[in-house]
Amino acid sequence: MILIVDSGSTKSDWISVDIQSHQQTKKMHTKGLNPAILTKENLFKIIQDNTELMALKSQVSHVFFYGAGCGTEKPRLLLNKVLQSIFKKAQVEVKEDTFAAVRATINHEKEAAVVCILGTGSNCSYFDGKNLFQRVASLGYTIMDDAAGNYYGKQLIRDYYFNHMPENLKSSFAQKYNVEADDIKFNLYKQPNPNAYLASFAEFMFQNKDSEYIKLLILKGLREFSKNMILQFSEEIKTVPVHFAGSIAHYSKDEILEVAKEFHFKVGNVVRRPIDRLVSYHLNQLSSWK
Repeated sequence: MILIVDSGSTKSDWISVDIQSHQQTKKMHTKGLNPAILTKENLFKIIQDNTELMALKSQVSHVFFYGAGCGTEKPRLLLNKVLQSIFKKAQVEVKEDTFAAVRATINHEKEAAVVCILGTGSNCSYFDGKNLFQRVASLGYTIMDDAAGNYYGKQLIRDYYFNHMPENLKSSFAQKYNVEADDIKFNLYKQPNPNAYLASFAEFMFQNKDSEYIKLLILKGLREFSKNMILQFSEEIKTVPVHFAGSIAHYSKDEILEVAKEFHFKVGNVVRRPIDRLVSYHLNQLSSWK
């Protein structure tokens, strides 16, 4: 049995695949497993708290993990060790979430494309049909992640407190969320996953998309992302599509198309959840296994 995992900072999707029948057997979920933010103890606990996963651990021969926070060596090795210690009989491969986005969005294995992630966090890479390239190193949610869920959550909270949010939306926002200063500061500074906490507020945008304020907020983030991330590949986007993966991309597709006209790039595929296409990718790979 193999396990395929697509993990953001908010949640992780796990799918088990039977090697003999080449069939998906079970879909499971855990909280996000971002090793750049969570401690080894947090990572262990999240996985071990899932009884379905623990019941399968002795049957797993391979783990293919794609995750946020796995783009640099130290956190990637940390997560690899955690997974290896739980799935003791398995070969473990940990790759950054950008590889999941590439494999889930490109139309064929050798297609060149610029591939963007807009979920809890954000990122942008160029895939030349074989290798993956990034020209801007991600420094995380505190100073980057334009147009990501945590970016929009931060903007909404700021606008609420600075009184930039329209009064009718302020009232709705306060009814939907706990906006007490002490609660917000507790979650931001004393809890282990502040980026996922911020991203939880982004749902409010897509429940109020008829508001001019919300539309402008979404466009502002996408323009920043396009300027800072997509345009790093200004030559490449003249000839290749720009694909998107993630829930923020899915719910803001109309705005992405609008911004694409302004920044002169062609929008390709927009995939909300990469996990299903990852399963197809690995099922195809299974055919070459002995």
